[in-house]
Amino acid sequence: MTTDSNFPNNQDTANSLGVGDNASDSPCIGVCTTLYDDVCQGCGRTLGEVSNWVFLGQEEKDAVWKRIRADGTAMRFQRQAK
Repeated sequence: MTTDSNFPNNQDTANSLGVGDNASDSPCIGVCTTLYDDVCQGCGRTLGEVSNWVFLGQEEKDAVWKRIRADGTAMRFQRQAK
């Protein structure tokens, strides 16, 4: 198995907890639901973060990733825990 140096395998620097998902730019898992609150239950981002994701700088994206990983309640993390 070869490793692409552009995509770190270290979980501390990876964007997601999923195997093979290290290079993912967006936390989106395609399960978008904000029923009863302003946070997507699929990825853990706010509505503003979801709608403006493509306009965020890398530091802003990294801060969102850090927050949603620390929270760990989004479906993206629950599905990977199985």
